[in-house]
Amino acid sequence: MSEQDVRHVSKDAWLDTVRGLRDEGFTMLADLTAVDHLTNSTRVLPDDVTPERFEVVASLLDMNARARLRLRAQVPASEPTIASLFSVHPGSEALEREVFDMFGITFEDHPDLTRILMPEDWEGYPLRKDYAMGRIPVQFKEAGKAAPR
Repeated sequence: MSEQDVRHVSKDAWLDTVRGLRDEGFTMLADLTAVDHLTNSTRVLPDDVTPERFEVVASLLDMNARARLRLRAQVPASEPTIASLFSVHPGSEALEREVFDMFGITFEDHPDLTRILMPEDWEGYPLRKDYAMGRIPVQFKEAGKAAPR
């Protein structure tokens, strides 16, 4: 198993970095997600990286070189926004919507940044560490209907 390259990039350089990596051969966005580090005060970061509450993480692949790269960008809670990768990797559309829906991170210039998992009128972001556990009511599709005889 080969070691995966991990690079930290500022949120301001996020889009330009991904565009440059695509031009270098990292043509496939395999995944995009986020992490809420609210309760993780002991994480290890390079000395030149200022830790923020949120981190957006993208996994990129260079299929020809058989290489994988993980790109990490710190996103502050005071301004949870970062550039959308849609113009470089159109497949990021649903992944960015999921991060928006679950963490409340806004992707600038996204073509349709609306909720994808939760109802449109849902308040809050369920994967944030300060989101109250057990608040999601369970509703079954056929609840309250009589069983067929």
